[in-house]
Amino acid sequence: MHRRVFLTSLLGASAAVAGLSGCAGGSAAADTEGASTEPLAGKVPAGTSLKIASYQNVQQLQFRLAKLPALPFTVSSWLNIGAGPDVINAFRAKSLDLANNAGIPPIQAHYQGFAAKIVAIDVTRKPNYLFATKPGSDIRTVGDFKGKRLAFSQGQAQGVVLLRALKQAGLKYDDVTLVPLTSNQFLTALQSGQVDVAPLANSQAPAYLKQYAGKGARTVTTDVVDLLNLLWAPQSVLNDPAKAAAIAAYIPQWARGLVWQYEHPDVWNEEFYVKTQNLTLDQARSISRLANKPLFPPSWDEAVTWEQETADLLAEGGFVKKFDVSSLFDHRFESLAAKAVPAEYRR
Repeated sequence: MHRRVFLTSLLGASAAVAGLSGCAGGSAAADTEGASTEPLAGKVPAGTSLKIASYQNVQQLQFRLAKLPALPFTVSSWLNIGAGPDVINAFRAKSLDLANNAGIPPIQAHYQGFAAKIVAIDVTRKPNYLFATKPGSDIRTVGDFKGKRLAFSQGQAQGVVLLRALKQAGLKYDDVTLVPLTSNQFLTALQSGQVDVAPLANSQAPAYLKQYAGKGARTVTTDVVDLLNLLWAPQSVLNDPAKAAAIAAYIPQWARGLVWQYEHPDVWNEEFYVKTQNLTLDQARSISRLANKPLFPPSWDEAVTWEQETADLLAEGGFVKKFDVSSLFDHRFESLAAKAVPAEYRR
């Protein structure tokens, strides 16, 4: 079977899992219709609340350890949710107001016809992901991916990292078999041999190798980065002046929390990786050594360019329709993160 046909047939059966449910052919107009251009309120109205994503409870832990001031609104719920497809589904269900993702989920939401916008950006300059092989694999380089089965999540950062790595290695989509999965299925797929390769976060690799390196599993590193770590929200939420003001108040806290974590790796290693993720201190240190310095650009020009390149890459593969990504950014929030941190973290 042609490898792209294989992908398409699987997507038809697992659309909800892969984040392709809804109006896959949604128009670009959906992202701008009803967009608010009102100036942000200088004060959060009393009684305002937000439902915020905090995967593995990272945000609450950051804020507590950094001893940041109380937020001027109520967080009615912290949702332990991180995967792009899950976030989009929560947005649709109105059970989530603000989420932290990479650059690809907003593109996927647009493709589904769901209106949402990016409100804060942290630029990552070093790779957050590497590629892990199944046990007993003979794969050593990305070039060896040819003819192999690769775990692929169209709606998540891991998906675009894989596509960019293939392009860098001169491999076409038809040179490989893309197996549609979500990132929380990657480890099981590797362990069972359902796929030959899966992109894993740097934080996942130590535990996987500890269990399977002795059985021939290994990792393949590249210099491919996923540039954008961002906050985004549904357009309906941003059209609510009180909620928009609350998001504007949250962004500086988010930025300061990331800076604190970067500046206090020893505390974070112990409090997060060891105590909540059950990693050894050595494993935690190996992850922290790869950590990106948070960088909050006062201007989003580079981010818009990167996001356009990503959308074009997906369009080239037939995964989305080509569109102008400028509709995904709410520039009312553009300078807030940069203003909240020291100069060395603004760029």
